[in-house]
Amino acid sequence: MSTPTFRTATPADVSRCFQIETSAYEGEEAATREKIALRIDQYPQGFLILELDGEILGFINGGCAHEVVMSDEAFKELIGHDPLAPNVVIMSVVIDPAHQGKGYASLMMRAFVERMRAMGKRTIHLMCKARHVPLYARMGYRYVKPSASDHGGMAWHEMIMDDLQGAVRTA
Repeated sequence: MSTPTFRTATPADVSRCFQIETSAYEGEEAATREKIALRIDQYPQGFLILELDGEILGFINGGCAHEVVMSDEAFKELIGHDPLAPNVVIMSVVIDPAHQGKGYASLMMRAFVERMRAMGKRTIHLMCKARHVPLYARMGYRYVKPSASDHGGMAWHEMIMDDLQGAVRTA
């Protein structure tokens, strides 16, 4: 069996990432092609691709902020993003539906956390649906609160990984 690899996204990845994003997320919660292209262009260091045998199976992307406001919709277009800020805000964690349930999301998240730790980031924030709260808790995230965001008409929950420079978690 092949081993998944990780790399930084490039502009050539936009179409495949958009395809995965729209097939894995419900309705209006998926990022547009333009937002994906912008995120790759503006902060490729925060856009991690998971590949297997040369095929993109999933990705994580995010931006950085000094003050995190999870319900800030403009941040999804990297308005207010500062690559030197200590706090990471994840915008997408997505695996192609044909490859879900095989542990790739957890593997990808660990690689992303290590990448952010190596960059000196202090915290990672994310929003997820209620069904994913236990998964992220196992990965070392702490539940914060129900989110004020109604992105895509959905209910979201805010989570944070504190003290990224502290203990390494394995899930």
